[in-house]
Amino acid sequence: MDDNDEKPVDKAPRRRDEHASEVETFVVEARGEWHVEILVLFDDEMVRRRVGTYRTEKLAIIAADLIKRTAERDISGPIHG
Repeated sequence: MDDNDEKPVDKAPRRRDEHASEVETFVVEARGEWHVEILVLFDDEMVRRRVGTYRTEKLAIIAADLIKRTAERDISGPIHG
């Protein structure tokens, strides 16, 4: 198990009134599989989670785009326009 496989430990549950300021998705290849990870920035911390595993890079890229667009909609639209 390498450093990228470790799951981060949550310090405390987030309050419902805390809003993210930015979101980004990444496609990462590991052991022949393609993983989608999401990074969410808050005022006081950032949270990175692996949200899906796909058999091809193309499927992972499509999923990453959809996940990012959905998350941006939840934080009041895309940050960059």
